[in-house]
Amino acid sequence: MISIDSYSFAGKRAIVRVDFNVPLDKKTFEVTDDTRIRGALPTIKKILHDGGSAILMSHLGRPNGTPQEKYSLKHVIPAIEKNLGMSVKFAPDCIGIDAVNLASELKAGEVLVLENLRFYEEEEGKPYSLPEDATDEQKKEGKANVKERQKEFVKKLAKLANCYVNDAFGTAHRAHASTALIAAYFPNHSMFGYLINSELNAMDKVLKAAEKPFTAIMGGAKVSDKILIIENLLEKVDNLIIGGGMTYTFIKAMGGKIGNSICEVDKLDLAREILVKANSKGVNVLLPVDAVNADAFDANANTKITETEKTPEGWMGLDIGPETVKNFSEVISQSKTILWNGPMGVFEMEKFANGTSEIAKAIADATTKGAFSLVGGGDSVAAVNKNKLADKISYVSTGGGAMLEYMEGKELPGIKAIRS
Repeated sequence: MISIDSYSFAGKRAIVRVDFNVPLDKKTFEVTDDTRIRGALPTIKKILHDGGSAILMSHLGRPNGTPQEKYSLKHVIPAIEKNLGMSVKFAPDCIGIDAVNLASELKAGEVLVLENLRFYEEEEGKPYSLPEDATDEQKKEGKANVKERQKEFVKKLAKLANCYVNDAFGTAHRAHASTALIAAYFPNHSMFGYLINSELNAMDKVLKAAEKPFTAIMGGAKVSDKILIIENLLEKVDNLIIGGGMTYTFIKAMGGKIGNSICEVDKLDLAREILVKANSKGVNVLLPVDAVNADAFDANANTKITETEKTPEGWMGLDIGPETVKNFSEVISQSKTILWNGPMGVFEMEKFANGTSEIAKAIADATTKGAFSLVGGGDSVAAVNKNKLADKISYVSTGGGAMLEYMEGKELPGIKAIRS
């Protein structure tokens, strides 16, 4: 496998899959968080420094195969230029004649950004143009047609460059044209960028070389969303901390009262099985002992703290309580490896964000004392950033879904395409 460090981009046009699916202001279309753009800078700068040129391709939002103004990557250009400190060119169609001409005219040290890849349904390989009432036969035929056109789509993208770099970890779990198919056109000139390398190194450190004690913190609403990663981690961790809405599926499975708290009733047996399996492997499972309850799922709801297993009727648990924060923080402080994915409560509501923020602080403190910490997932990362702790976490992942699937032990299409 080719290493970006040892590869010379001198005189080459590199087509780079970046993840510039960044949040935009709904009125001004200005980038409101440039974290993903900054994450791609080392790779872009390496290409330019070597004397090569960079062609950046990405998706933005979910236009479902149809060009839409609000999803145009032209809105991201100012943020890219600000971060790079230079002007960049823009092709208004990722495989159109403008893209071909601009790419062929690129000089060493220049950057070209292609329009949103998902303006073509061929990128995802899904026939979005089919009517909603399409028959199974029409769906099958439509998918086959898109797959056939996808080959031409990938070929046109590949012709723009001499080499390929995948630096979009956030989309590595998708078998899309720009992540899983294009590498085949550059058999001796495909590689990972610095961001993906960093992601893989951080996750492999946790999965394959974790220093003990190893604590995994799983939050979020549903057990079903995290079951595969939990089962995989039970083979590796010493402590499993569970928070968020899925707490109540476990509490109900153990016979506790959960009031109106969220619960996956069809997953009660699964929750019991996880607890039994954890016990058989000597894994210490920690569930919240108290919670901040609300009388409605509302930012202005009335609140009160009770034991988690004694949630009053008509009330619902929306955050972990102070005793739980204390318990979880104590275990985290004694850990040498920490993995965190998922909030402890309804983090988007300030009244129920404290538990998640306190866990972020506890992880940062443990990291300062020598632990290796890996944080991923939207709300977990948001909590780290909100509390200005990113520089106190060993690694903050840019890929929520991709990180989960990798941690589940799955082979990601975008990773396999280059590793193989």
